[in-house]
Amino acid sequence: MIADEVEVELRPPRRLRIWQLAPIVMLAAVGSLMFAFPLAFGTGDGGAVVAMLGLLISCCAAGWGVMAARRVGHIWPGLPSRGSGERPDWRVIALYVGVGAMIVALAVWRVARLR
Repeated sequence: MIADEVEVELRPPRRLRIWQLAPIVMLAAVGSLMFAFPLAFGTGDGGAVVAMLGLLISCCAAGWGVMAARRVGHIWPGLPSRGSGERPDWRVIALYVGVGAMIVALAVWRVARLR
């Protein structure tokens, strides 16, 4: 009698750990609060500078989160996984670039209205 073979992955699944997520979440929260409060309450002449600094910190946190997720193997929806040999669809990339440009343009427009 031959026993059935069972394949078992010896390495644990790669996941983001709490010590990786905590600084990203804290940086994003601080940046978004710095961006939101001057816009909501109009705190004088320095409000635009604080809002743009908050936007910069939020964008840094987003980039840090994307790089951490990429390191553990997550991919953007619609794009092929790394090492698969497939080429990404140009329409998906154009959609990501368009949405990002629209978000940045709206944020800069809103901060410019503070002056």
